[in-house]
Amino acid sequence: MSEHQVGYRGPTLLRHAARKTCIIPSMNGDIDRVLITEAQIAARIRELAGEIGTAYPEPADGIVIVPVLSGSVFFLVDLVRLLPMKMRIGMVAVSSYPGEATRSQGAKLVSGRFPDVRDRHVLLVDDILDSGGTLRLVRSVMERAGARSIKTAVLLRKVSRAPVDVPADFVGFDIEDRFVVGYGLDYNDYYRNLPYIAVLRPELYKVAESCPV
Repeated sequence: MSEHQVGYRGPTLLRHAARKTCIIPSMNGDIDRVLITEAQIAARIRELAGEIGTAYPEPADGIVIVPVLSGSVFFLVDLVRLLPMKMRIGMVAVSSYPGEATRSQGAKLVSGRFPDVRDRHVLLVDDILDSGGTLRLVRSVMERAGARSIKTAVLLRKVSRAPVDVPADFVGFDIEDRFVVGYGLDYNDYYRNLPYIAVLRPELYKVAESCPV
């Protein structure tokens, strides 16, 4: 088991394992279990920032960071504050898991707004690498726009499903094939605000939640 597979309790994560994770009370009944704690996420993102900083030896014009909305927003904000280089930030919106879908329905570019990437180093940021359709699509857009290089940072990677033709240069955690929510990831647009990564109760996948606004 590698250092950042869930369940690993090596030097980096051991000190956080004993800390109690408090589930947000109003969502308590919907969560099967917490997979990755808030403290583990914070520690790993700090490590990822160091890895990314080493990979980009201070290019004169900086890098262009392109996050995939909306799931990567939490990851993006915490990551870029720790990166030491000059950067520009664009964004693309891709629909892969509409509504109550728990498997990718095929990636579709909804909108995109990013700086000129021609002859620039581009870092794509996404919440999860699952089927690979989203990153494959966005990568092709960046290639056609003339990016000098394209690297990818993902918070989560489902090792049993991630395709070999979609590289992930920086990976936060390798996880099992479970439908997860929290820290930006959603089910039917809910649960993004959870500060940790959690497994949703399977029986909820087929039942539409009707919550008062």
